[in-house]
Amino acid sequence: MNLYLRYFDSETLVYNADEALDFLHSIPEIQLTPEMEDDIRDYATNDVRYPKRYKVRSRVYFIIIKTEAATMLDFKQKKAVHTPDNPAVREMSPVVLRLNEEQMGWYEGSLDFKRVVMVPSTGKHEYRDTHFVAQCKAHSGLDCYNRIVEHLRDRVDARSQFPSAKGKNFHFKYLGMWK
Repeated sequence: MNLYLRYFDSETLVYNADEALDFLHSIPEIQLTPEMEDDIRDYATNDVRYPKRYKVRSRVYFIIIKTEAATMLDFKQKKAVHTPDNPAVREMSPVVLRLNEEQMGWYEGSLDFKRVVMVPSTGKHEYRDTHFVAQCKAHSGLDCYNRIVEHLRDRVDARSQFPSAKGKNFHFKYLGMWK
């Protein structure tokens, strides 16, 4: 696994942690501590795939990204992007597949959203996490989500924020066919 490092306009693609540390030592503004060096070595050797950023000073960072790209050109053209091994996962997640599956009947949908409410003591408004559960007739999970959000939009402050149907804050289950 190779490492891409960037600090403003200075960037490089290196093949191990020692080369990365050499690059960082060549930049005068970056003061590497022994703890930071150990953390960079640890990041380079473990299985974590997410990018990492390190603070240089207030609001100034350098980043390190793990990549399978062999050259800087490959990295820039995104030729070595990590993809899941399972082709079905690459195409579409199971949640999205279930969400669009047409099956008429009763659904129970639960939604966690940010509701705008007025605080009586101050007269100001604030966001509050709100959990809402409803049973409704729908044609699919997405239709259930749309009906719930439509119902809530008429009853809560217009500044309230609703999550995506594909996100972790909406869940539904099929209860059965209507009569």
